[in-house]
Amino acid sequence: MSVPDLAPLLEQSGLVDAYTPLPERYDEMRTAEGEVRPHWQYVLDALRTLGPSGIEARWREATRMVRDNGVTYNLNAEPRGMSRPWELDLLPLLIRSEEWAELERGLMQRADLLNQVLLDLYGPRKLIRSGLLPAELFDASAEFLLPCHGVEVAGHRPLVQYAADLTRTSDGHWRIIGDRTQSPLGFGYALENRVVLSRVLPSMFRDSHVHRLAGFFRSIRRTLTRLAPRRAEHSRVVVLTPGPESEAYFEHAYLANYLGFTLVQGGDLSVRDGALWLRTLGRLERIDAVLRRVDDGWCDPLELREDSFLGVPGLVQAVRAGNLVVANALGSGILEHPALPAFLPSLCRELLGEELQIPDIPTWWCGDPASLAQVLDRLDELVVKPLNKRHGQRCLVPDTMDAPARAVLLQAIREHPDSYIAQERVNPSTAPALIGRHLEPRPSVLRTFLTAEEDGYAVMPGGLGRVTPTSDTALNSNQLGGLAKDVWVVASEPERQESLLVTTEMHTPAVTQESEVSSRVADNLFWIGRYAERAEGLVRLLRITIFKLSERSDYAASTGDSCCLRSLLEALTNQTQSFPGFIGTGAAERLRNPVPEMLSLISDPARLGGLPQTLQALGQAAYSVRDRLSADTWRIVSDIEAHLGNLTHEPPGQLSLALDELDPLITSLVAFSALTQENMTHNEGWHFLEIGRRLERAASTASLLRSMLVPIAGEPDENMVIEAVLGVTDSLITYRRRYRAGTRIGALLDLVFQDEGNPRALAYQLMQLERLVSELPRGDMAVGRTAVEKHVLKGLTGIRLAEIDSLVQPDKAGARRAALAAMLAELDRQSAAISDAITAQYFRHEEQPHSLLRRAAARGAS
Repeated sequence: MSVPDLAPLLEQSGLVDAYTPLPERYDEMRTAEGEVRPHWQYVLDALRTLGPSGIEARWREATRMVRDNGVTYNLNAEPRGMSRPWELDLLPLLIRSEEWAELERGLMQRADLLNQVLLDLYGPRKLIRSGLLPAELFDASAEFLLPCHGVEVAGHRPLVQYAADLTRTSDGHWRIIGDRTQSPLGFGYALENRVVLSRVLPSMFRDSHVHRLAGFFRSIRRTLTRLAPRRAEHSRVVVLTPGPESEAYFEHAYLANYLGFTLVQGGDLSVRDGALWLRTLGRLERIDAVLRRVDDGWCDPLELREDSFLGVPGLVQAVRAGNLVVANALGSGILEHPALPAFLPSLCRELLGEELQIPDIPTWWCGDPASLAQVLDRLDELVVKPLNKRHGQRCLVPDTMDAPARAVLLQAIREHPDSYIAQERVNPSTAPALIGRHLEPRPSVLRTFLTAEEDGYAVMPGGLGRVTPTSDTALNSNQLGGLAKDVWVVASEPERQESLLVTTEMHTPAVTQESEVSSRVADNLFWIGRYAERAEGLVRLLRITIFKLSERSDYAASTGDSCCLRSLLEALTNQTQSFPGFIGTGAAERLRNPVPEMLSLISDPARLGGLPQTLQALGQAAYSVRDRLSADTWRIVSDIEAHLGNLTHEPPGQLSLALDELDPLITSLVAFSALTQENMTHNEGWHFLEIGRRLERAASTASLLRSMLVPIAGEPDENMVIEAVLGVTDSLITYRRRYRAGTRIGALLDLVFQDEGNPRALAYQLMQLERLVSELPRGDMAVGRTAVEKHVLKGLTGIRLAEIDSLVQPDKAGARRAALAAMLAELDRQSAAISDAITAQYFRHEEQPHSLLRRAAARGAS
């Protein structure tokens, strides 16, 4: 969405004077006579009052909120990268309350009808035996899951959540153009749209008397809790996601957070004794209900798709045994069969004794001879859809085909009529969108959402609107881009505001058990701590090195009077493991001109161990557990990603320019550490994040001391080395206040090596690790110290027993501090051993080793 500059329009007699609806389409804002519909008038007057500067300011605020909240949708074919920000139009889609009431009745009828069809298809199959549904069409569908036939569903509502895509045809009547019954996408995005617009347009939102959404989400939580096999106060609900590579992972995490459920992946779960369990660090936790965001065929590799890595072996059996509820029920995908709309009018009369209140786009299944005759007679007026879709062959338009292609299609339909459906063409209604300098009419689609209740279905009072990227785009898909719209159901009177917070009506205790931590979550939190600390330490080292370089008349670090600078550059290579760098082959040349190598570490996203890859790894680990991070913390993550984009998209050509980006980056990294310290509950998950941070700081500090202090420098280089180390460890002020007799190596080691009260000292890191690991769950391990505790104790004891005077002594050649080198090498070994022991003891063994850029291969079909 580009910045809307509405000055030319606002200077005219009215905001909509230049707005011209598309021909032969119903327009949501203007009538066929050109008049503004009454329920739109207030919003347009409010925009006119805001003026161009006010509209632009609110657009920028909405864009900032979307970015800061990390609202993304993953596009597999997106050239800018897989994940891109959600694009939200500042102008909502308005629907009158009276009209919405009619829509609600029709949507509830349709949900009830589809629910009964689903119960029959996986139960008595009366519809097939009576001939109302053709057996060959539905039984042959890949979406019909035979292992789920006969499985009883708690509450007799297998269709717990349902979404319907609607549009108006040119006559102004609503039509259903798609049913979403697998794991309907959009609940969370609709809620986030509402959050953003209600904050950037507060007066407009309040005075429009918009129906609120909180009550609907209360119904979702109440329903899932009620359906659980065990009593409500003991029930446990999880949201099952394919993982961070899923196109709508943001929504999965957002819903889990908003509803108070645990976000899990298939690998976090296990079926034992006919029940589903969450594998946490210290024990197994019983799961009662699953809100799945994985397509049903992928949910159980034991009985469904054997090639799935997204589900849980034995999940179908847990449901069959009555120990688990899955929403939506496994097998719900059959209701998305493209041919089903052709039969719904007769099914509605048979099952409900009513006419379908909201009809579909007229649909014909060519397997029916009478329907086939109509299709062949009107072929050029219809669109044809193959039931066995090939890639890119979703919809065929016969009158746009050349003669040979049309002939091939006709032959295919005649030879395999049961493999095709045909539908009337539809011209979706248009809605106004802020595009560039204009209000433009764009084809629009409304996705509505329903959730089951005890006596029927509840409809979200609003939904997710979409307008197409261009006025002539035929399809409206998230994968094809376009703008999202908040949907406002406007009333004449204000509605009572509701909260999602638990009340007594929900039959849950005042205090509930906090969500447990799976090994996957603990693993990611551990690496978040490591990557955050690694990035912060690297930025500090880069800044000090740039400062030292700027103090010299030339950049060469290979001359005899540049021991400090050379040590800093070698520390960069050691800390980033970006060999050969300033140490291996070609180091002499790089030391003579260190700028290109440093700029590469700062801005080259392909450089292993460099700053961009470390920041990217931090973002990926955080994204994997975004349901565990607060909104404030996630805004800092977004800031860090923005700094990463600045460094890589427009790489600085000079170190001074790089410094302009490193300074605010260090502030964001420190803010991230502070927020995780102060805003996260200090539970098991936080312990692993903090362990990762302390372990990484210990390793990086040991690496720094080895590069800077083991080689012996003469005066005045040694004083410069001490000052550089103090700068990198942020201990310069403490040193100056504590040690007034000048700069000495012994005093430096006392402060940054052995001082247990200095948060930057090695001893402090090991002391904190000792406390943190002692508080981790032990499970069924034997009494006594664990392997992790033993390695921590060994490292901490070594530091405490070390004699500073011995560590600073030079070797016989007078060139190195051998004792210090040996001590730091031993601490390196203990740090690696601690990391390995934590991995072996707490993290899943079948997972691959964590790398700087670990990316899951699995992608779920949402």
